[in-house]
Amino acid sequence: MTAGRGEHQLAAGGPARHVPVLLAETLAALEPREGGVYVDGTFGAGGYSRALLERGARVVAIDRDPSAIAGGQGLAAEFAGRLTLVEGRFAELDALARGAGFMAVDGVALDVGVSSMQFDEAERGFSLKRDAPLDMRMERGGRNAADILAEDDEAAIADILFFFGEERAARRIARAIVADRKSAPYKSTLQLAEMVARVAPARPGDAIHPATRVFQALRIAVNDELGQLLGGLEAAERLLAPGGRLAVVTFHSLEDRIVKLFFARRSGRGRAASRLLPGEPAPPAATFRLAGGQPILPGRAELAANPRARSAKLRFGERTDASPQACDSELEALTRPPPRSGRG
Repeated sequence: MTAGRGEHQLAAGGPARHVPVLLAETLAALEPREGGVYVDGTFGAGGYSRALLERGARVVAIDRDPSAIAGGQGLAAEFAGRLTLVEGRFAELDALARGAGFMAVDGVALDVGVSSMQFDEAERGFSLKRDAPLDMRMERGGRNAADILAEDDEAAIADILFFFGEERAARRIARAIVADRKSAPYKSTLQLAEMVARVAPARPGDAIHPATRVFQALRIAVNDELGQLLGGLEAAERLLAPGGRLAVVTFHSLEDRIVKLFFARRSGRGRAASRLLPGEPAPPAATFRLAGGQPILPGRAELAANPRARSAKLRFGERTDASPQACDSELEALTRPPPRSGRG
């Protein structure tokens, strides 16, 4: 399980540039055409946007991190008139694209999670490798990770760690946080990482630091990443023109479960009209068509060049002409902890 997007840097006779995971496969899924309009819902370092622009497309690039938007100005100048940068959350990508003048688009790409650039900026507090304020906010606004650990009760913290991090020692770690914060609230990354390693040490054969799942859980909670993911899928459904493509790259099981179920339900897979009970209403028309052979995984060459790609999965679908479906309570339940879910 990895903690976020797998952009990596390549240098070829010039400055290093970030290359997103499964780039070639995502382009094949989107089938970009010259003059088409595409939304890069997670702009980051602009890897997907650049690739689409080089194919002659127009791109609406969205990112909730203001530093990413600021960093994209050079790319916007390079492809003058074809790249529109918008600061905002991709759960609102339909409203943001329409606000920029695009009523429907030919494709949407979502590379879910935190970017490698954000991990590499120690002061953002996403990484446990270097000491920094316990922040983890993509937008640098609202509650941060330290606030959650200082303000939430033990059960709520345990629920976050268990549901978003699949942390088996969630209760034990939450108990230590609440006990310690009376005299020394958790405010730094290494302070938290060292406590987790002490309270729930790594088991023989563990390949990751014992605090990795805790950091993942807090980051997802701070940024409402799963809620944003579902919102982005639904927004793409509303914005895509018939025949448009939605391609989504995920990095851990919680994300992939939502994307897999969204496409299954929106395509009608596992559902047959002949099985309806007498008087039962027919299900809504499918809003996506799916190709076989999914999910698509990184190849050996990419894994060798970028170990952060090891858990990436790509799923994609083609929009039909059916009306967008209503919000799905089963999908919404996958975005937040159920009551009293913590264990450990």
